[in-house]
Amino acid sequence: MNLRRDVYQAIADPTRRAILVLVASQSMTAGAIAANFDTARPTVSKHLQILTECELLEQEQKGREVYYHLNPGKIKEVADFIEPFRKMWDERFNKLEAIMKEYQSKNKHNGTKNKN
Repeated sequence: MNLRRDVYQAIADPTRRAILVLVASQSMTAGAIAANFDTARPTVSKHLQILTECELLEQEQKGREVYYHLNPGKIKEVADFIEPFRKMWDERFNKLEAIMKEYQSKNKHNGTKNKN
């Protein structure tokens, strides 16, 4: 039975998110990635396996080394899923900001009237 890894479970782990950030700008070997963490290399390898199985990372063989890099298509799928939530929260924060500015403006004017 081939179980598929869930992308969202994969990115829920802070170490895996850190790995994604590391390889976002350049391909890296498992050893280079592991050097950035205070955990055993087999632990990092397990994280890399999970990220590869859910297709967030892709492997590329270059000579004897295996390099890991982001799969932009899968990252875009995640971003596309999150986008409506980001928009919703942006709208809510913009409304809150407008209310706070109005409140501050009223208090500023009321404070001026009280001093005269």
